[in-house]
Amino acid sequence: MGEVAALRQLVGQVQELWDLYGANAHPLPRQGEPTKASSPPLPLAPPPLVTPLSHLALSSASSPTPALRGSAGCGVYVPHGHRFWHCSTHRTRLFTQPHGVEPGKVLHPRWYLLDFEHGSIKDDYCGGRSGYNSELPKIMETNQSPLRKRPRRDRNREKAPSSNKTEVMQQEIWRDFPQDLFETVIARLPVPAIFRFRTVCRKWSSLLGSDSFSHQYSEAPRGLPWFYTITHENANNNVAMYDPSLKKWHHPSVPLTPTKIVIPVASVGGLVCLLDLSHRNFYICNPLMQSLKEIPPRSVQGWSRVAVGMVLNGSSSSDGYKVMWLGNDGTYEVYDSTKNMWSCPGTFPPGIKLPLALNFRSQPVAVGSTVYFMCAEPDGVLSYDVSTGIWRQFAIPLPLHLTDHTLAEFQGRVMLVGLLCKNAATCVCIWELQKMTLLWKEVDRMPNIWCLEFYGKHMKMTCLGNSGLLMLSLKAKRMNRLVTYNLLKREWQKVPDCMLPCSRKKQWIACGTAFDPVPCALA
Repeated sequence: MGEVAALRQLVGQVQELWDLYGANAHPLPRQGEPTKASSPPLPLAPPPLVTPLSHLALSSASSPTPALRGSAGCGVYVPHGHRFWHCSTHRTRLFTQPHGVEPGKVLHPRWYLLDFEHGSIKDDYCGGRSGYNSELPKIMETNQSPLRKRPRRDRNREKAPSSNKTEVMQQEIWRDFPQDLFETVIARLPVPAIFRFRTVCRKWSSLLGSDSFSHQYSEAPRGLPWFYTITHENANNNVAMYDPSLKKWHHPSVPLTPTKIVIPVASVGGLVCLLDLSHRNFYICNPLMQSLKEIPPRSVQGWSRVAVGMVLNGSSSSDGYKVMWLGNDGTYEVYDSTKNMWSCPGTFPPGIKLPLALNFRSQPVAVGSTVYFMCAEPDGVLSYDVSTGIWRQFAIPLPLHLTDHTLAEFQGRVMLVGLLCKNAATCVCIWELQKMTLLWKEVDRMPNIWCLEFYGKHMKMTCLGNSGLLMLSLKAKRMNRLVTYNLLKREWQKVPDCMLPCSRKKQWIACGTAFDPVPCALA
């Protein structure tokens, strides 16, 4: 109905033009008819902008002077004084000879452009379609060529400032830029940007080893921790590091340790503690700087499985750190990096029942100078203050139907993460230790839509990072999922598959730990 109304409006407007100028208009002669001598013309009004509707049936061959068609039907070249109608559908060019002008006389040509600014044409009505949804397009008169769209390159060239306006950095000003302010800015860059900045010059590369930059970096706000993981691949380099900010895996080009099989067991201040399968040889490394230090082996002879924790002596690794190991039989030692030796500060308190039945699947967590270990019999937590040498044991019952549980730490609070398995349903839950009641309080759990994937499957969970940001490896038959949980935002995210560069083979994560990315940490 709308198209019919538009067509009627069009016909009405054309009819008004015909009624206004039709009495004075001289129709063109039909083909084959002789041309009659015309009487002297009477004073006429200016020719209309649109040729009357009755002239549309005439052929363009009757016109003594041709009219040139503009590009895309938007601009037409019309001799001055002629009345013109152009139909792009029927490929016709119609105009009338002006009154009082002798045939063959050349007049001053002009360009006429169709103005669609105040209306739009969906389709021309010459082809029988009523796509005209606005008033008649205006015809503007100008002495210039039809406008065309300029290339984007030319438009950008006009917008770009000229070279003579470019400000040049003055060496006498930037040469005296304060060094401490420069280090403050660099210390707040993302870790990948810091390593790109090192390649600028030797001065910037040596900046990371300075004490002033280490101090600035320790005072800068920290981001999300990274994850240092070991894959199941038997290649010479089976280390993979994950950056949760960019959701990207990094693969060191050179293996850190001389032996192929080492296990990351603890981390603090940007340093990671590695332990070989004999549980005697320890290594301290900075994964970002690819620096490695082998510390003296523990004095206990023979193989025994141990739980390892790390704490800082001060606010950063430059003040030194301590490494502690604990066995099921109650033997333990503490390594001090400032003394470069192991020591046994005291005897195990007799009030704690031996053997300890430590949960080695759970990595110890450090809160300040206190290290917390997970015990199985009885269920609870065992703590040791490295600075004071005081042991404490807390009997804390575990939630029902809990498996594969491990300790975690967040802003000085002790957390618990594990699998709740009941009947065929499995779900990952997070608890917080209430210090007043010594009970675990559930604070969050994995979304149900994610847990549906585990329904009816025998799931196994391994916690690869337990400080602020958790990385959980969920495994079942023919399934391996990596997810992260942000304890601050209470947000679950899936981790992309770990693949070697230039390879489509998926790597399976065996174990790992979380560490703070600190480029200036020294082992």
